[in-house]
Amino acid sequence: MTIPSITPPATIGFIGLGNMGYPMAKLLAQAGYQLIVSDLNTEAVNKFCAETGALATTRLAELGQRSTVVITMLPDGKAVRKVLMEADGVVSGLQAGAILIDMSSSSPVDTRTLAQELQVRGFAMIDAPVSGGVVKAVSGGLAIMAGGDADTIAACQSLLEKLGKVFATGGSGSGHAMKAINNFLSATTLAITSEAIIAGEKFGLDPKVMIDIINASTGRSNSSEHKFPAFVLPRKFTSGFYLGLMAKDLRFAKALVDSVQDSNIFVDAISKLYDEAEARLGPMADNIDIHRYLEQRAGEDRA
Repeated sequence: MTIPSITPPATIGFIGLGNMGYPMAKLLAQAGYQLIVSDLNTEAVNKFCAETGALATTRLAELGQRSTVVITMLPDGKAVRKVLMEADGVVSGLQAGAILIDMSSSSPVDTRTLAQELQVRGFAMIDAPVSGGVVKAVSGGLAIMAGGDADTIAACQSLLEKLGKVFATGGSGSGHAMKAINNFLSATTLAITSEAIIAGEKFGLDPKVMIDIINASTGRSNSSEHKFPAFVLPRKFTSGFYLGLMAKDLRFAKALVDSVQDSNIFVDAISKLYDEAEARLGPMADNIDIHRYLEQRAGEDRA
């Protein structure tokens, strides 16, 4: 069945105005969509509505009732399930034909279960997590990994393209699976680059010179090309993505790998490392703080 494309001025319910959700929702408002928003942070909601003319509500059923599409951008799948499925949640107010898009980082297995429950109720769900960080969320350059029914994804294509490039990944849960795998690779390159730079600096090499050489050589990665120059070398550690969220995504990646194969050497090690860093530094530390954690382990407790 062909589903009509979701175009402005359709009403979009947006739940979650955090570091990523706020600029994403703002791009949709700027594109001409009518937004109705909700977040526990009332200051963020008030600021967003003042800037965009969006409507606000604390009643999730009302948000569902008024929306053609509802987007969730929340810390994890448990929070998504709560806002959608609780007695007075979004689903209790949804109209026939409404579409749900979870752009959070959630468990692929739990996403499949939730999508099946929603399908029984007559609602389609896309899991469409993103990669690119706050900078790409502001510019509309996110990579969007969309899992779910192909016709539903096609109907939401123009909507999602306001936020970035859409990659259809397959069936329900595949978007969240791809996000977990991507963040496993992202976390790994950051950690191993940090370990290498710390060792080189202790030997007497200049970290900036090391990064310049790595970026002109075969050891380069997104971490060396972007994260080190932007955050680690100037010691800002302010990427906007929390260490606790990365540790959570790595646990999803570990569960995914464990479910499909026995060889899990690297995901086990990296997930354990980030869990330990989260326990030491706290979940609200920046994910770039893995570098400072590794410095501490190496005996360099620097600012």
